[in-house]
Amino acid sequence: MRAVPVIVRYALEESLRRRVFLIVLILTAAFLGLFALGAREAFQEVERFGAEGPLFDAVDEQTLTGATLLGLAMFGTLFLGAVLAVFLTLAVVRGDAERGLLQPLVVRPVGRVTLLGSRFLAAAAVCSVYVAGVFAAAAGITYWAGGWWPDRFAQPTAELAAAAVVIAALSLLGSVFLSATANGIAIFMLFGAGLVSGLLGQIGEALASERLIDVSRAASWALPFEALYQDGLSAISSESFGLTSEALQLGPFGGAQAGGPALVPWTLTYLAVVGLLGALAFSRRDL
Repeated sequence: MRAVPVIVRYALEESLRRRVFLIVLILTAAFLGLFALGAREAFQEVERFGAEGPLFDAVDEQTLTGATLLGLAMFGTLFLGAVLAVFLTLAVVRGDAERGLLQPLVVRPVGRVTLLGSRFLAAAAVCSVYVAGVFAAAAGITYWAGGWWPDRFAQPTAELAAAAVVIAALSLLGSVFLSATANGIAIFMLFGAGLVSGLLGQIGEALASERLIDVSRAASWALPFEALYQDGLSAISSESFGLTSEALQLGPFGGAQAGGPALVPWTLTYLAVVGLLGALAFSRRDL
């Protein structure tokens, strides 16, 4: 266990050396700056012109605008968290082994499982704190721009952080089998597949197609970062009702769908299975 904090520190120092954090900070600053500008303009337009007609009289314009904007921010936050997770883990095994950096670290008493677990802990801690911080900043910007605060804050924050951790775990597993470039491409393709599954669910809802809805739900749970994102998206406007609630069910980049009580146990089980597969594969890999 003494080796765990040493390897965690090594992982963080390696990321600093490769300027991973610098890249992510630049992207984050640009994202939050553009989001603040867009949120301010959106609320000002709603306040200036409003919505007319009996249909819009039944819609809470501030909630609709705020939840839509924060939903967009949630997607942006998850994407940035995915970028960070991939950067931290894409070359942990095969990439470092090809450069000759891994072999000295897996000798006794450190061992392969300890190395893999420590790298996961480092990535999970950094990604979860980062995602929680960015989402909190986005929620604060939304409140500053239009005076709207999500119905639930802690739940979507935790679920976004957990989604980033799942992506980090998948990237770490991929690093056992794939080169750094191939692993990065594969994880971003999985991220895109999760996004498509959410959009497929929206299409299914619009067409009242149970088959599309079932396929979307199965795909989202097979990639639980998408299910966590959808559940968090649902939570930010969980107390809305009427036409406002119906409008928000569409959600940006994937429908808002409550995951139910099984989501957390499933996510934990999923992480355990991914970790076990990674440990078994790494223990048998010839370095």
